[in-house]
Amino acid sequence: MVKTLVDCGNCGPDFNSIRQMVTSNFEATVLQTHGAEDTVELLRKRKVDLVTVNRKLDRDYSDGLEIIKKIKSDPEIGNVPVMLVTNYDEHQQAAVAEGATYGFGKLEIGNEGTIEKLKPFLTS
Repeated sequence: MVKTLVDCGNCGPDFNSIRQMVTSNFEATVLQTHGAEDTVELLRKRKVDLVTVNRKLDRDYSDGLEIIKKIKSDPEIGNVPVMLVTNYDEHQQAAVAEGATYGFGKLEIGNEGTIEKLKPFLTS
């Protein structure tokens, strides 16, 4: 069964790097969103196996942690796994405190450790 990852708030090149990593290692579709509204709308419309959220959204540089809070506080979609995309441990810890799973940084895209972090969510 094909899995679905939604990537929120990354610029085109970073989105494409994440998409390439995911589609090269898993039977998965990767969809792009840009903020809280389109991410929440997509989560309400289709089954999503994992959401990755950039620490700073590329369109307006707002805080990705706010999107994680919005998803996790919503009873309808709060059970969807979410990861923060950042190289900074303190921001990863803040995301985990809000209910996210420990994510990965852009410098780790394609690393074996990152693939291992994604396996529980994207392996059929």
